[in-house]
Amino acid sequence: MLKSMTGFGRASVEKDGYAVSVEIKSVNHRYFEFSCRLPRQYGFLEDKLKSHLASKISRGKVDCFLTVEALDIENAEVRVNHTLAGAYVNALDEISEKYGLSKDFGSASLARFPDVLILVKAEEDEELLWNITRDAVNSALEKFIEMREAEGAKMKADICSRCQFILNCVSFVEERSPLTVKEYNEKLISRVHDLLGDVSLDEGRILQEVAIFADKVAVAEETVRLRSHIAQLNTFLESDEPVGRKMDFLVQEINREANTIGSKANDVEIARKVVEIKAEIEKIREQIQNIE
Repeated sequence: MLKSMTGFGRASVEKDGYAVSVEIKSVNHRYFEFSCRLPRQYGFLEDKLKSHLASKISRGKVDCFLTVEALDIENAEVRVNHTLAGAYVNALDEISEKYGLSKDFGSASLARFPDVLILVKAEEDEELLWNITRDAVNSALEKFIEMREAEGAKMKADICSRCQFILNCVSFVEERSPLTVKEYNEKLISRVHDLLGDVSLDEGRILQEVAIFADKVAVAEETVRLRSHIAQLNTFLESDEPVGRKMDFLVQEINREANTIGSKANDVEIARKVVEIKAEIEKIREQIQNIE
């Protein structure tokens, strides 16, 4: 199924003394780019997160936000830095004596000073924590991918509609192109008569000029290739694989064929259709920029 590169998913898991919350969001990007924000003490999870998400996401700028809360208080111990606490007390005593102030500080006030209380945590079970985190990530990924697929379905419908419009324009060009040769033949004969009067015409020379003109304005090869490119584009739209880059290249080829038709066409009506085709190509290109 076609996927957008824009997505968002959030999930939380509480298990085995930990509460883990994960948020994943992404926007379009040429390649897979990963960034992560998580507590410093759980930095060992970052590489695992990147590898896991890279196996599920092919393209996009992916931001991951992870929070981890240890629920089991037995895994944490608060110790007092008595050396530093004693130094703070001596300094406060000195201030009180020098300036004649009352010694009105207590343990709560002392504990607020930096590094007086030290949190000592039990060694983390990295494998256990990764398993819990992976569960949360997978739940967030489900929502993330659902959003990408829903957006992809909308883009697919829009691109299909525009492709059909282009094919309708191509049909018009194919029908109109032979008529331009006939009209050129008639105009050429009329001009020669206007210039030379009733002098007999060299039909061979007229046919030669018309043949040269017909060769210059022939767009059959371009319309055939254009139809082939559109058919391939529709095939990509049905693919379950990441096809954004391939589609981007294919749209360049479609645009090239449209430009060639426009440069060959010596006809106002065909030129107008080419302008309409190029406008639709540009809209398709904009959509493809956000396809995985």
